[in-house]
Amino acid sequence: MTISDEISIVANKLANEGKVPSVALIKSQLNQTVPLPQIISALKNWHHEPNFIGTQHQEITTKISTEAKPNNTEINLLIANALAPMQQEITELKQQLKQLLDHQKNS
Repeated sequence: MTISDEISIVANKLANEGKVPSVALIKSQLNQTVPLPQIISALKNWHHEPNFIGTQHQEITTKISTEAKPNNTEINLLIANALAPMQQEITELKQQLKQLLDHQKNS
């Protein structure tokens, strides 16, 4: 594990706890002494990845989230169910618009 990985892990742990990762907080939690410019540089490039908090924990979390993921068929069914009322409403609105336009032409 690189020092940048360790800094990212500490930053992610802090962010997961609801704290804003700062250079001072990160420096206090590192296992080794790291020059401030290196911490600052790693923190500038850091993006919160909630599951990236250590190798063992990451593997367990990845395994659990993979097992819990719905398959494509389930996702497509959920999407279709969510879209059905909107599609019906659009159809009704189109019919109403057509009726209004027809009425306007005949007037």
